[in-house]
Amino acid sequence: MGQTLAEKIISEHAGKKVKAGELVIANVDVTAVQDGTGPLTVQEFKKLGKTKLNNPERTILFIDHASPSPRKELSNTHTVLRNFSKEYGAILSDVGAGVCHQRLIESFVNPCEILVGADSHTCTSGALGAFATGMGSTDIAVAMALGKTWLKVPATFKIEVNGKFKDGICSKDLMLHIIGLIGADGATYKALEFCGDTIDNMTMSERFTLANMAVEAGAKAGLFVADEKTKEFLAEHGRSDKFRSLKPDADAIYERIIKINAGDIKHTVSCPHTVDNTKTVEELSNIKVNQVFVGTCTNGRIEDLRIVAQILKNKKVNHDVRMLICPASKEIYLKALDEGLITTFVEANATILPPGCGPCVGVHAGTLADGEVCLATQNRNFRGRMGNVEGQIYLASPYVAAYTALRGHICAK
Repeated sequence: MGQTLAEKIISEHAGKKVKAGELVIANVDVTAVQDGTGPLTVQEFKKLGKTKLNNPERTILFIDHASPSPRKELSNTHTVLRNFSKEYGAILSDVGAGVCHQRLIESFVNPCEILVGADSHTCTSGALGAFATGMGSTDIAVAMALGKTWLKVPATFKIEVNGKFKDGICSKDLMLHIIGLIGADGATYKALEFCGDTIDNMTMSERFTLANMAVEAGAKAGLFVADEKTKEFLAEHGRSDKFRSLKPDADAIYERIIKINAGDIKHTVSCPHTVDNTKTVEELSNIKVNQVFVGTCTNGRIEDLRIVAQILKNKKVNHDVRMLICPASKEIYLKALDEGLITTFVEANATILPPGCGPCVGVHAGTLADGEVCLATQNRNFRGRMGNVEGQIYLASPYVAAYTALRGHICAK
């Protein structure tokens, strides 16, 4: 019986051939926490009585959710992570370095590895051909101590996309369409395996967006076969020697196969307060917005900023709209500066935030007022996600975000 990509990667780390539904203990290559989940992980790690990390060079602590800290309580949790890093030799990614998921793909994760992180969007690294998944803080503490984790091998949904997008359509539109199709819990504890000529032709940035939002359909992981584009990405980040590629078997067993024609995808928006509450832009043209936010681990990459800058060039953001732009990492911020994108944004009256999660997590920077509407390129629009349960959050692509900022209402032209 053939294996899916998830089954193959886990088999290598479990030391035996595995199949969906099986409970296994697997070796872990990389562990990660962020400032929201990290302090609890540190606490649980110390309870284990271990005097050292299993692999300190590949244990990364990220300070990105409240970056920089907006209040003393969060500053104190940051101190916990900084002190732990010094005491145990873990890698610290401090304020201003960027969002953990972007930093992981830039510097830490390689194809065919297993990454476990105390953050649900850890699945972003699946676009590199790794099995990357989020877990609870206690599970991550154990993985940090032992270099192993236990998990159930997920069944896989095969998402096959063929054809060419219409002008202006982004991979974010595709992923919102998929989530609207299968539901926010339609792929609970499954692996989503993306394939087809549309996927093959995508940039790595576009693939990262798809992998990032796999969890918004309930998935355990979002996986891609590593290819030449993956190899180029690794080379750009000094890891060309880490390239490997596993492919699913031709006779692999999939729980479900979903085929999509890319030409059918329209500008798609998630409406409050669930990601699977999707509509097309045309259905939402009467929705006025108060704030537009471009950034996050979903759409804060340089390719996303280029799309927005091209639309905003020599124009001004609508006078009734606040536009916030947050590069996902320091590397992206520097590229945006070098290419003049930051100048374009500032001249358009947008506000630039430091690399990190920004308004997405609702801790600081861009909290909504009662009744306000925000259109964001982030991955979640749950009630209260941006710091106010009375706020309304719509999710869309960078393309839609840029035009919405100019017009003052949801639109794509």
